[in-house]
Amino acid sequence: MITVVGSCNVDFIVPVATLPGPGETVLGRDHLRAPGGKGANQAVAAARLGSAVTFVGCVGEDELATTIRDALTGAGVDLAGLSTVADVPSGIALITVADGGENTIAVSPGANAHLSPSHVDTSLLAASDVLLVQLEIPLETVTAAVEVARGKVLLNPAPARSLPASLLAAVDVLIPNRSELAVLAGAEEPTTIDDAAALAKSLSGPSAVVVTLGADGALVVAAGQTEHVPAVQVDAVDATGAGDAFCGALADGLARGSSLVEAAEWAVRVAGISTTQRGAQTGMPLREQVT
Repeated sequence: MITVVGSCNVDFIVPVATLPGPGETVLGRDHLRAPGGKGANQAVAAARLGSAVTFVGCVGEDELATTIRDALTGAGVDLAGLSTVADVPSGIALITVADGGENTIAVSPGANAHLSPSHVDTSLLAASDVLLVQLEIPLETVTAAVEVARGKVLLNPAPARSLPASLLAAVDVLIPNRSELAVLAGAEEPTTIDDAAALAKSLSGPSAVVVTLGADGALVVAAGQTEHVPAVQVDAVDATGAGDAFCGALADGLARGSSLVEAAEWAVRVAGISTTQRGAQTGMPLREQVT
C-alpha cells in the first residue's frame, strides 16, 4: 500500500501560444478547470496504475472540495485521511500552458496550509509499503509523516527549498528536478546529465536520488552508482503534472517490489505518456496504456 501525504487543488488552466513575460498580457484559448495539487496528482497517478493508495490531505468548505473528492475517489484513492477545514477555501493553482507543453504555475494553498502533524495517522503510515510526500504542505507535517513511516520514504522536494539534514537523512529516495536539485545542493542549475549526477552525489542524507530531467529522462544515483534512463518519444501537448506522474509511478514500481532502476524506467514511460493529454490528473495513464 502507498500513502500519499500532500496537497490537493483545483487547477485553472489557460492554453496560450507563448508564455507571457513580466507585465505582459496574452490572449489564451478556452480555459480548463481540473483537479490538481502535487499530492493528489501523485496519488491519482499511482492509483490509476493499480496500486492501493490512501491520501492524507485537507480541503476547504467550498464547491471545489467536491471536485477534489470526486476526482480522487474516481481514480480509486482511499480518502480515509482527507479532512475538511472550516472557513478556509480549498487550494487552487493558476496554470498557463504554452504550445509545446511548457507552463507557469501560481498556487494558493488554502486548506493545504492547514494540514498539520495531528492529521498524520501513525498506524496508517506504519502499515504502508511506501510513503510519498512533497513540499506544498507545512514542513512540520512532512517531517511528522516521515518520522513515523515504516516503509520506503519518497520525498519530492517541490516547491524547491532548503531542507533540514535530519529530514534528508530519513529519506530513502529523493526525487528532485534540475532546479530543485540545485537549491538543495546550493549550486547553479545543472545543464548536463554529468553535472546533475555530480550534484546528486554531493547531497548528504538520502539513500538514493532520482533526478527527473524532462525530455532527457531521469538519472538514478544510488550506492555510488549512476544510471541514466532515457525518455520515451511522445508528442507532448501539456507537461503539467508530468513530474507528479513520475513520482506516483516510481512509488507504484517500488511498492510492487521493483528495483530502483526498474521503477525509474517505469516512471519515465508513465510520465512521457502523461504529457500527451491536457491537465494533470486527466493525463495520468492507466496501467494497460503503459505496459
